[in-house]
Amino acid sequence: MEENTTTEKIFPPGSVGLVKSQDFHFAPGEVLELDCGRTLRDVTIRFETYGTLNADKSNVILVEHALTGDAHLAGYHTAADKKPGWWEEMVGPGKPFDTNKFFIICSNILGGCSGTTGPGSPDPDTGKPYHMDFPVITISDMVRAQKHLIDHLGIKKLLAVAGGSMGGMLAIQWPISYPDVVESCLAIATSSKISPQSIAFNWIGREAIMSDPTWNNGDYTEQPQKGLSIARMLAHVTYLSDQSMSRKFGRKLQTAEDYSFKFDMDFSVESYLNHQGTRFVERFDANSYLYITRAIDYFDVSDSADGDEHKVFEKVKCPFLVVSFSSDWLFPPYQAKELTRLLLENGNDVTYCDIKSHYGHDAFLLEYETLGKLVDNFLDNIYKEKEGK
Repeated sequence: MEENTTTEKIFPPGSVGLVKSQDFHFAPGEVLELDCGRTLRDVTIRFETYGTLNADKSNVILVEHALTGDAHLAGYHTAADKKPGWWEEMVGPGKPFDTNKFFIICSNILGGCSGTTGPGSPDPDTGKPYHMDFPVITISDMVRAQKHLIDHLGIKKLLAVAGGSMGGMLAIQWPISYPDVVESCLAIATSSKISPQSIAFNWIGREAIMSDPTWNNGDYTEQPQKGLSIARMLAHVTYLSDQSMSRKFGRKLQTAEDYSFKFDMDFSVESYLNHQGTRFVERFDANSYLYITRAIDYFDVSDSADGDEHKVFEKVKCPFLVVSFSSDWLFPPYQAKELTRLLLENGNDVTYCDIKSHYGHDAFLLEYETLGKLVDNFLDNIYKEKEGK
């Protein structure tokens, strides 16, 4: 028998397979106006697409990533990749974001460190990285940058904008900024503004980074590893729940049979967090973390209506799917219910569901079977209504 020497990767059923990142560059001289009063030029946006754009470009869904995510939503960049994109279970042929029907776009956000212009990018005026000279940005700025990408692709309407966590904030902001462009919105594990507790956690994370001597006022050549790792460990605790941590770790010891009576990693949960912090330093930029968490802090939809939360959605007429998770204490269900109330009072068609889960905030990435059914049904209805027009 002849030996099979093929090295071709066999992708899991429903995978989009191999995908490539693309870069969109602003035209020479084109500037991006920012809420802080400054501008950026020579902006680059990294993005990926999945599925096929139909003839009238009416099947487009923009998916937004969370704080430390990127444009790599699904599939594999190379056959050697061990892990697919961050929402692989939700995107692909026959999946909730069905690439047999829809043309899916995901872009790395402004201020990021995965191909889109951010504090680590070169300042066109100096040729050197911006570092802390990068302007403070907002969620609205991120959406404004994405609008340039959508215009570049010749897309006039978005069938849906979807996102979880910070991605949900961008999804909410899209129909506020561009009500005539967005035909539906999926806001998952998110809020119209974060709580003082969440602002406090973000502050402590930034302080950990900026207190690391190697941060050097943002002008570093090597990552401030200790500070960024601590920031990630703190944030990761907020993504879990007491129940999920008890189930996963309990009070299990990592290696020894008894306490070390030292300040080493005795418990499994300590080792887990240390591992998460170490991995994070390898893939994310400390200054980007500062800028993006500040943008999350500043996000409050009522700011665009002089503080009147009832006016902010006046021009927004698209239907919404709002989803929360019972054990999420970073974006607790009451915040989703408040968003739902505002939308209903505005006259929007709103589907709301609180999914019972012990996973905490990470449930939006892990409860894909239940969440997937909600997304699938919602998008199917939107798609059928549009096709029937």
